[in-house]
Amino acid sequence: MRFEETTAVITGIGAGLPEQVLDNAAVIEAGRLRTTDEWIRTRTGIAHRRRVAPGISTGDLAVAAGRGAISSDGGSAPDLLVLATSTPDQPCPATAPYVAHRLGLGTVPAFDVGAVCSGFLYALTTATALLHSGLCRAPLVVGADTYSTIVDPTDRDTAALFGDGAGAVLLRPGRIDAPGAVVAAALGADGSGHQLIAVPGGGSRQPMHLPQLDPKGTTFQMQGREVYAHAVRRMVASAREALDRAGWPAETVEAFIGHQANQRILDAVAGRLGIDPEHRFGNIRDVGNTAAASIPLVMADPVTHGALTSGRRTLLTAFGGGLTWASVALNWPAAVPRTRSPSPELDLTPLSSTDLLRSHAWTPSASTSPPS
Repeated sequence: MRFEETTAVITGIGAGLPEQVLDNAAVIEAGRLRTTDEWIRTRTGIAHRRRVAPGISTGDLAVAAGRGAISSDGGSAPDLLVLATSTPDQPCPATAPYVAHRLGLGTVPAFDVGAVCSGFLYALTTATALLHSGLCRAPLVVGADTYSTIVDPTDRDTAALFGDGAGAVLLRPGRIDAPGAVVAAALGADGSGHQLIAVPGGGSRQPMHLPQLDPKGTTFQMQGREVYAHAVRRMVASAREALDRAGWPAETVEAFIGHQANQRILDAVAGRLGIDPEHRFGNIRDVGNTAAASIPLVMADPVTHGALTSGRRTLLTAFGGGLTWASVALNWPAAVPRTRSPSPELDLTPLSSTDLLRSHAWTPSASTSPPS
């Protein structure tokens, strides 16, 4: 996919993060894991992650991020909402319509996208295509996940990896050379690897009301070594395809943001693409792997925002369960990110002009540091 002359332009960026911060020691203690803080840091690059409080859902995080993106844009209402998540509030109905309702968007189209950790880029590309077709003029794209609700805290291979969070962007029509413009995209999937990243139970193949073959069948399971090899290969190939469609040599990329799955994966992908360390941005150390939320949370991070000026050539790439992968080439946005804390599910406060004026910029935590 290559967009010509007119495309979707990111005019608003928002983030929603839980207030609770867990360090590695807390995760190790909670799950009685046979590991150490040093092992987790050196193998994954993660030191902290956020956790939702009881009663806070994926939809609550999505509402917070959506409000931030709308405020960042200036307050105009979106006319479509696409929510990328693999931890919806419930199996049925989709979470997006309720998020749109809580944002006060009336009867705009709203739907979920389930591409796991590639979900945000799938949703961003879908919304861009819908805007380009004329079906909408201001789509809101949200990536939100609460993996703390599906990860087994006693699983040494996954318990320390994941955090909860949401990120969002608001799009509007614009020229392909404008700051924030989506220039090109590449998507792919390979269902032969569907078992490598999965929650086996809870669907129609293994319904919740039937005895599970595996007592841990309703928790997240991942075959790490196989996933690593697939992730690096697929993200590199996808990124090259998106860059080729954009007409950008890899050495001209000034901002690389990969899905925050594991620092070793990020380094391997960027290294194979030939992107210098000073052009790599991420926040995995502070928030962990937030699945579909990871890329927009890096875009909203104050360190990333402070280091880049609008219009810089930016490459986004992700890999997730399915298997799925995606990459997007875009011009770095001029939007100033906004963040909000999630409210409980019962707090149905529609977006108002007063609410928008109270929005504030995301204040970095003490643990935030420049990317390496």
